[in-house]
Amino acid sequence: MLRNFVCLLLIMCIGSRVDAQFAPAAGQPESTAIHADSSCFVSWAVNCQVQRGYVTIADSNFAYNESVFASYGMDSDAIGKPDGQVVSLGDRGTALLEFNPPIADGPSWDFAVFENALNDTFLELAFVEVSSDGENFFRFPATSLTQTDVQTASFGTTNPEKINNLAGKYRSQYGTPFDLNELPDHPLLNKNEVRFVRLIDVVGSINPDFASYDSHGNIVNDPWPTLFNTSGFDLDGIGVINNVLNTSIIEVETNSVNVFPNPSKDILNMLSSEPIKICLLIAMDGSEIIRISPLSNSFSISLNGLPSAMYMLVLTSDFSTTRHRVIKI
Repeated sequence: MLRNFVCLLLIMCIGSRVDAQFAPAAGQPESTAIHADSSCFVSWAVNCQVQRGYVTIADSNFAYNESVFASYGMDSDAIGKPDGQVVSLGDRGTALLEFNPPIADGPSWDFAVFENALNDTFLELAFVEVSSDGENFFRFPATSLTQTDVQTASFGTTNPEKINNLAGKYRSQYGTPFDLNELPDHPLLNKNEVRFVRLIDVVGSINPDFASYDSHGNIVNDPWPTLFNTSGFDLDGIGVINNVLNTSIIEVETNSVNVFPNPSKDILNMLSSEPIKICLLIAMDGSEIIRISPLSNSFSISLNGLPSAMYMLVLTSDFSTTRHRVIKI
């Protein structure tokens, strides 16, 4: 009896592993995609240095436009707000971006990476690492559940619900967000002073000789090879949501504002130590959903009719502004 029960548990675990799903494409309920115009962004990268990878790592002699390396765009194209002008990394190429003021671990997503995918399924991916000192880097735990029996073709498709913590999950103008709280604590990483983000192109080959692997040892299968000067991940920018300036204010003030219940099905309640002058509820694509001027310490807003998703709640008083990530279920 016990043996049968253990076997049943194993089958359930394996089944949940195979069927595991992550956030869907931009614009769909429960997507975590953030539009470049979202008011949640407070700053952008100030410097970028790209180390180009090969057009195809499988043949270091293959040249496009007389270069064996990806050659589209310039390092400076990744600085500032995304504008559609990108820099291509090439197979296993890297981009090192600097931030001033530094990124910090706040109460929500802390930054988002933008690629230039033309649609929701042609996804070129990259690993994301962060550093406080520019020498010691720490990678976000990435997951790819995409099948690895058949190579995704050069213009093939990827289901965004099968990948997590990989840059490039969303189409152009929609950033893939990252939360520093997901990284294990380490004495060489100050999560409240992240000065550098490094992107490393995922070589989407399922051939073990060239493959890239996620945090669980799975091969990451994405469009490959892409035999153009635009080979590899195409970086459009990195937007900062929490930095050392706004996070220091939020950490001091958050205790004075209580938002509940969160997650919520219908009503969201606010209780503040000081009257709130403006209450904004913003979708993760940057669109304004609700704006009221309660002029009260205690009030509520209705979430009825809104899609199940994540939203940004911004509360402003005479003396402070706080941001809260809220979830409608």
